[in-house]
Amino acid sequence: MKLSIKHKSNLKERKTNFSRVLISFVLIVLLFPACKMHYGFSGATIPPEAKTVSVQYFQNQASLAPPTLSQTFTEALRDRLSSQTRLGLVNKGGDLNFDGSITGYSTNPIAIQSTDLAALNRLTITVTVKYTCTFDEKKNFEQSFSRFADYTSSQSLTTVEQELIQTINDQLTLDIFNRALNDW
Repeated sequence: MKLSIKHKSNLKERKTNFSRVLISFVLIVLLFPACKMHYGFSGATIPPEAKTVSVQYFQNQASLAPPTLSQTFTEALRDRLSSQTRLGLVNKGGDLNFDGSITGYSTNPIAIQSTDLAALNRLTITVTVKYTCTFDEKKNFEQSFSRFADYTSSQSLTTVEQELIQTINDQLTLDIFNRALNDW
Protein backbone atom coordinates (compact mmCIF):
# COMPACT_ATOMS: atom_id res chain seq x y z
CA MET A 1 0.00 0.00 0.00
CA LYS A 2 2.87 2.38 0.80
CA LEU A 3 4.33 1.83 -2.61
CA SER A 4 1.18 2.90 -4.38
CA ILE A 5 0.88 6.09 -2.28
CA LYS A 6 4.49 6.98 -3.14
CA HIS A 7 3.78 6.25 -6.79
CA LYS A 8 0.70 8.52 -6.70
CA SER A 9 2.76 11.26 -5.10
CA ASN A 10 5.42 11.08 -7.86
CA LEU A 11 2.74 11.09 -10.52
CA LYS A 12 1.10 14.16 -8.98
CA GLU A 13 4.50 15.92 -8.80
CA ARG A 14 5.21 15.15 -12.47
CA LYS A 15 1.83 16.53 -13.51
CA THR A 16 2.51 19.72 -11.57
CA ASN A 17 5.96 20.12 -13.20
CA PHE A 18 4.49 19.44 -16.63
CA SER A 19 1.77 22.04 -16.03
CA ARG A 20 4.37 24.64 -15.05
CA VAL A 21 6.44 23.95 -18.17
CA LEU A 22 3.35 24.07 -20.37
CA ILE A 23 2.18 27.37 -18.88
CA SER A 24 5.69 28.86 -19.30
CA PHE A 25 5.79 27.73 -22.91
CA VAL A 26 2.36 29.21 -23.67
CA LEU A 27 3.34 32.52 -22.08
CA ILE A 28 6.55 32.69 -24.12
CA VAL A 29 4.67 31.94 -27.33
CA LEU A 30 2.07 34.59 -26.57
CA LEU A 31 4.55 37.27 -25.52
CA PHE A 32 7.12 36.65 -28.28
CA PRO A 33 5.14 38.37 -31.08
CA ALA A 34 4.76 41.42 -28.87
CA CYS A 35 8.52 41.98 -28.97
CA LYS A 36 9.47 44.58 -31.57
CA MET A 37 11.85 42.83 -33.92
CA HIS A 38 13.61 44.13 -36.99
CA TYR A 39 14.65 40.74 -38.30
CA GLY A 40 12.90 38.56 -40.84
CA PHE A 41 13.22 34.83 -41.36
CA SER A 42 16.17 35.55 -43.64
CA GLY A 43 18.06 37.26 -40.82
CA ALA A 44 17.85 40.60 -42.61
CA THR A 45 18.25 43.78 -40.59
CA ILE A 46 15.70 46.20 -42.00
CA PRO A 47 14.99 49.63 -40.53
CA PRO A 48 11.58 49.42 -38.81
CA GLU A 49 10.38 52.53 -40.70
CA ALA A 50 11.08 50.95 -44.09
CA LYS A 51 7.97 49.76 -45.89
CA THR A 52 9.04 49.60 -49.55
CA VAL A 53 11.96 48.59 -51.73
CA SER A 54 12.66 49.50 -55.35
CA VAL A 55 15.02 47.85 -57.82
CA GLN A 56 15.83 49.90 -60.89
CA TYR A 57 16.52 48.16 -64.20
CA PHE A 58 20.19 47.10 -64.33
CA GLN A 59 21.53 48.28 -67.70
CA ASN A 60 23.86 45.97 -69.58
CA GLN A 61 27.22 47.63 -70.17
CA ALA A 62 29.08 44.37 -70.82
CA SER A 63 29.77 43.93 -74.53
CA LEU A 64 29.50 40.12 -74.69
CA ALA A 65 26.48 39.60 -72.44
CA PRO A 66 23.28 38.19 -73.92
CA PRO A 67 20.54 40.80 -74.41
CA THR A 68 18.27 39.14 -71.82
CA LEU A 69 20.82 39.36 -68.98
CA SER A 70 19.64 42.77 -67.76
CA GLN A 71 16.05 41.60 -67.40
CA THR A 72 17.07 38.25 -65.88
CA PHE A 73 19.34 39.82 -63.26
CA THR A 74 16.91 42.62 -62.34
CA GLU A 75 14.08 40.12 -61.85
CA ALA A 76 16.31 37.81 -59.80
CA LEU A 77 17.16 40.67 -57.41
CA ARG A 78 13.52 41.73 -57.17
CA ASP A 79 12.47 38.14 -56.46
CA ARG A 80 15.06 37.75 -53.70
CA LEU A 81 14.01 40.98 -51.99
CA SER A 82 10.28 40.32 -52.21
CA SER A 83 10.58 36.71 -51.01
CA GLN A 84 13.01 37.35 -48.15
CA THR A 85 11.74 40.63 -46.72
CA ARG A 86 8.44 42.06 -45.55
CA LEU A 87 8.91 45.09 -47.83
CA GLY A 88 6.53 45.98 -50.64
CA LEU A 89 8.13 46.17 -54.08
CA VAL A 90 7.59 49.51 -55.86
CA ASN A 91 8.87 50.74 -59.23
CA LYS A 92 10.58 53.93 -57.97
CA GLY A 93 11.27 55.81 -54.78
CA GLY A 94 11.37 52.90 -52.35
CA ASP A 95 12.55 53.41 -48.79
CA LEU A 96 15.40 51.12 -49.83
CA ASN A 97 16.63 51.43 -53.42
CA PHE A 98 18.91 49.30 -55.59
CA ASP A 99 20.35 50.74 -58.79
CA GLY A 100 23.26 49.72 -60.99
CA SER A 101 24.52 48.04 -64.12
CA ILE A 102 26.05 44.86 -65.45
CA THR A 103 29.66 45.79 -66.06
CA GLY A 104 31.33 42.50 -66.91
CA TYR A 105 30.55 39.28 -68.73
CA SER A 106 33.41 37.04 -69.77
CA THR A 107 34.35 33.44 -70.32
CA ASN A 108 37.93 32.25 -69.86
CA PRO A 109 39.78 28.94 -69.77
CA ILE A 110 40.89 27.99 -66.26
CA ALA A 111 42.26 24.44 -66.39
CA ILE A 112 44.71 23.81 -69.22
CA GLN A 113 45.44 20.19 -70.11
CA SER A 114 48.72 18.86 -71.46
CA THR A 115 47.31 19.22 -74.97
CA ASP A 116 47.04 23.00 -74.46
CA LEU A 117 43.27 22.73 -74.45
CA ALA A 118 41.14 23.95 -71.59
CA ALA A 119 39.51 21.26 -69.47
CA LEU A 120 37.32 23.86 -67.77
CA ASN A 121 36.02 27.27 -68.72
CA ARG A 122 34.70 29.93 -66.36
CA LEU A 123 31.83 32.33 -66.98
CA THR A 124 32.14 35.47 -64.83
CA ILE A 125 29.51 38.17 -64.38
CA THR A 126 30.19 41.48 -62.61
CA VAL A 127 27.57 43.99 -61.50
CA THR A 128 27.97 47.40 -59.91
CA VAL A 129 25.30 48.21 -57.32
CA LYS A 130 24.34 51.48 -55.69
CA TYR A 131 22.24 50.91 -52.57
CA THR A 132 20.39 53.75 -50.86
CA CYS A 133 18.58 53.58 -47.52
CA THR A 134 16.48 56.69 -46.88
CA PHE A 135 16.55 56.12 -43.10
CA ASP A 136 20.26 55.53 -42.51
CA GLU A 137 22.84 57.09 -44.81
CA LYS A 138 25.61 55.06 -43.15
CA LYS A 139 24.20 51.96 -44.83
CA ASN A 140 24.41 53.42 -48.34
CA PHE A 141 27.08 51.97 -50.62
CA GLU A 142 28.26 51.63 -54.18
CA GLN A 143 30.16 48.41 -54.84
CA SER A 144 31.01 45.87 -57.54
CA PHE A 145 30.05 42.23 -57.08
CA SER A 146 31.47 39.43 -59.17
CA ARG A 147 30.65 35.71 -59.29
CA PHE A 148 31.46 32.85 -61.63
CA ALA A 149 30.47 29.34 -62.62
CA ASP A 150 32.62 26.72 -64.35
CA TYR A 151 31.71 24.41 -67.21
CA THR A 152 33.63 21.70 -69.02
CA SER A 153 35.25 22.42 -72.35
CA SER A 154 33.26 19.58 -73.89
CA GLN A 155 30.17 21.80 -73.51
CA SER A 156 29.58 24.87 -75.60
CA LEU A 157 28.72 28.04 -73.74
CA THR A 158 25.44 28.39 -75.64
CA THR A 159 24.17 25.03 -74.34
CA VAL A 160 24.88 25.78 -70.65
CA GLU A 161 24.69 29.58 -70.63
CA GLN A 162 21.16 29.99 -69.21
CA GLU A 163 21.84 27.51 -66.39
CA LEU A 164 25.15 29.22 -65.56
CA ILE A 165 23.52 32.66 -65.60
CA GLN A 166 20.82 31.46 -63.19
CA THR A 167 23.45 30.02 -60.84
CA ILE A 168 25.54 33.19 -60.95
CA ASN A 169 22.48 35.42 -60.51
CA ASP A 170 21.50 33.44 -57.39
CA GLN A 171 24.98 33.98 -55.95
CA LEU A 172 25.14 37.66 -56.90
CA THR A 173 21.71 38.51 -55.52
CA LEU A 174 22.55 36.74 -52.27
CA ASP A 175 25.81 38.71 -51.98
CA ILE A 176 23.98 41.98 -52.65
CA PHE A 177 21.17 41.09 -50.22
CA ASN A 178 23.66 40.22 -47.48
CA ARG A 179 25.73 43.37 -48.03
CA ALA A 180 22.70 45.66 -47.96
CA LEU A 181 20.50 44.03 -45.35
CA ASN A 182 22.78 41.87 -43.23
CA ASP A 183 25.70 44.29 -42.88
CA TRP A 184 28.15 41.83 -44.44
